[in-house]
Amino acid sequence: MKNNKQTTKKLQRNVAEAIQQFSMIEEGDKIMVCLSGGKDSYTLLDMMLYFKKVAPISFDIIAVNLDQKQPGFPEEILPNYLSNLGVDYKIIEKNTYKVVMDKTPEGKTTCSLCSRLRRGTLYEAARNLGCNKLALGHHRNDILETFLLNFFFAGKLETMPPKFINDAGDLVILRPLALCKESDIELYSNALNFPIIPCNLCGSQENLQRKKVKEMITNWELESPNRSSVMMNALQNVSPSHLLDHSIYDFTNLKNKISENSLS
Repeated sequence: MKNNKQTTKKLQRNVAEAIQQFSMIEEGDKIMVCLSGGKDSYTLLDMMLYFKKVAPISFDIIAVNLDQKQPGFPEEILPNYLSNLGVDYKIIEKNTYKVVMDKTPEGKTTCSLCSRLRRGTLYEAARNLGCNKLALGHHRNDILETFLLNFFFAGKLETMPPKFINDAGDLVILRPLALCKESDIELYSNALNFPIIPCNLCGSQENLQRKKVKEMITNWELESPNRSSVMMNALQNVSPSHLLDHSIYDFTNLKNKISENSLS
């Protein structure tokens, strides 16, 4: 029980820091909390409900699940859970499973297409529900893994930002768990015995590069337990002049800058 209280306080502290640091929530917001049925999204919903109670401002929450019509998906679990919790919610039914399976070549991973279809459907739902913000359950480990995936395989320095605006410019997407460790979320989820729904579409693909990167980070942590914290700090401590991107630093006019500095 004591360990659970410590984990709860730790998660609440990390979420509070993310909300404050990235100015996530404002008076009058209506936030759509995306609930997949996994440990991360259950924890996200719990944290958002907690801050709705204690925050000095007023904002609304609606939990939304996208039923992608995966075979064997237990349709009753989330409605029962959310009804018992007394949370405003909506279940959206859309057969993206069939589209993903039809369009993905054999042997290829389904995550990219599945993610795009799910994202588009959720954005549309947020608009229809009158939400101005949308909260996702990605945590610190997801952010670090995405950074390394882009670095090693996509050739770019990019990751999941804690807050951003969608391409259409009409929704703000939040990741309130951005500073939370996956291990803390797992402990919290187990302690509260959330009714976890496994993802049989992408979770079973053993050849995902993300799984390899996750394993690599885990091994690093065994050697140096503070490695992930250092990496997370690095993402918040960027020096454009010490990278190689011409679009964010003017290497061409450095000589002019030297002249300006000498005159001043």
